[in-house]
Amino acid sequence: MNENILEVKNLTKTYDGLEAVRDISFSIAPGEILGLLGPNGAGKTSTISMILGILEPTLGSIRINGFDVRHERTKALTYTNFAAIYAQVPGNLTVYQNLYIFGLLYGVKNLRARVLGLLKEFDLEKFRYTKCGLLSSGEQTRVHVAKAIINEPRLLLLDEPTASLDPSAAHIIREKIRSFAANGMMGVLWTSHNMHEVEAVCDRV
Repeated sequence: MNENILEVKNLTKTYDGLEAVRDISFSIAPGEILGLLGPNGAGKTSTISMILGILEPTLGSIRINGFDVRHERTKALTYTNFAAIYAQVPGNLTVYQNLYIFGLLYGVKNLRARVLGLLKEFDLEKFRYTKCGLLSSGEQTRVHVAKAIINEPRLLLLDEPTASLDPSAAHIIREKIRSFAANGMMGVLWTSHNMHEVEAVCDRV
């Protein structure tokens, strides 16, 4: 098996002549958190969208757990999950319903026990029957991250996950992610425009 969970080589994305991502290469090993740092508009979200197979690269290659995303996207994404403030879960469903449905989509075994464990892990038990649209920003972020690890992914993509949070809530999310990465075989790509946050949470930038 490939030692690195993610291998990105010479990745480029051009929109109508505008170069949004220019010839970047990087890899992520198990247990590693890699920071992708840059201001708004630097190409961070475009890079994550290409890794997810939502955007097709103009040039370059992406491999997740040894699978080429261009040709084996379904297999590659089996080992992947994602969270971002702009990728909201359905607000008319409860916290439990959202986690359960996403667990079904990923084919998670022993799903009820997995959901209950995540509710406890992220201090969401009291919101089990609350519709996600009624939660605060911090509470919603905890749901998004719980959803993003429900399938115990080998690659976790986080696109500015703490952007709307107060310092205390952001600290809790950072500590959770560091703990998950340190205790398992998961690698994390963490995008941010906040240099202090990247310094606090990432192993490499």
